[in-house]
Amino acid sequence: MQSGLSFLPPLEDLETRAILKKTANAHRYLAELKGVSATIPNQRILINTLSLQEAKDSSAIENIITTHDELFKEELFPEYVSSASAKEVRNYVSALWTGFELVRKHRLLTKNHIVEIQAELEKNRAGFRKLLGTELKNELTGETVYTPPQNPDDVMRLMENLERFINDDSFFNADPLVKMAMIHHQFESIHPFYDGNGRTGRIINVLYLVQKELLNIPVLYLSRYIVRNKSDYYRLLQAVRDSGDWEAWILYMLEAVEQTSRQTIGMVQSIGSALMDYKHRIRERHKFYSQDLINNLFFHPYTKIDFLEKDLKVSRLTATKYLDTLSDDGFLIKEKIGRSNYYVNIALFHVLTVQGKEAGDEKAP
Repeated sequence: MQSGLSFLPPLEDLETRAILKKTANAHRYLAELKGVSATIPNQRILINTLSLQEAKDSSAIENIITTHDELFKEELFPEYVSSASAKEVRNYVSALWTGFELVRKHRLLTKNHIVEIQAELEKNRAGFRKLLGTELKNELTGETVYTPPQNPDDVMRLMENLERFINDDSFFNADPLVKMAMIHHQFESIHPFYDGNGRTGRIINVLYLVQKELLNIPVLYLSRYIVRNKSDYYRLLQAVRDSGDWEAWILYMLEAVEQTSRQTIGMVQSIGSALMDYKHRIRERHKFYSQDLINNLFFHPYTKIDFLEKDLKVSRLTATKYLDTLSDDGFLIKEKIGRSNYYVNIALFHVLTVQGKEAGDEKAP
């Protein structure tokens, strides 16, 4: 195999003292995230809103750049927003949902499931690579840094090996977070698809944690950490291939789990606080309050009349009145695109974009 790529598991024991210590910290915050996530009554709210964040950051690693505003509009009004980047990000969300449903139904993550995830991501059914020539290059110099396996039979054998490694703990019994790091490295090194390997691999990360019941829903997204530590990510991936330095790679991924868990705990708590604040204040002021209304407002940072009409089973005139009233009261901002109005949940938009604003990449509407 190319550049040291071989079948899993490795021969040596990878759970060094440093890794075990770091694993304990990562588990602590991951468990806290699992508990905090369970406090949000409608779990789909978290899956939807946080998957938008992950899709944006994961795509940014592949230099697919979009703003929050563009992404949110594209979901509501694809006929008006024609950005290819926003569509790519939306496909990521759809692929994540596809994978989550498969893992929830089968409690397995097979090579065929991975093919389904990538097909939804790329909107094609090319499947595993069958042609030669795939190389990974340095973005700055154009130099080839790694050549994944070229023979389609090798790709298939390695994916079958990875499938067993993922699903059969008797094959290699190690902490799930250690295995997640190894799975991610192996998948990215096999590079089994023509396109979408990086984003598919990052979806696999969180689905594996759901499969292992470390999370109930896919709300841990490592892409923000990776995009901010991108050079280390690629350097450490290659170090395993070149010299078998698993420890540094696993420690990097464990740090990603810990840091991302801590950030996501804060985000989930902020979403919960904003939701309860809106719930209490709207209930005090308006007779049209309902839990379905709150669910609608927090399912996505933007909503529109059609969505409220459907969710609350009210007339268009009534849905418009509700949203305009909430806009007048300062809960929402009313905007227009084309001939249609949409409404921005001010509190939720702030929660989802505050970290982006800290990086200086966008402003609130």
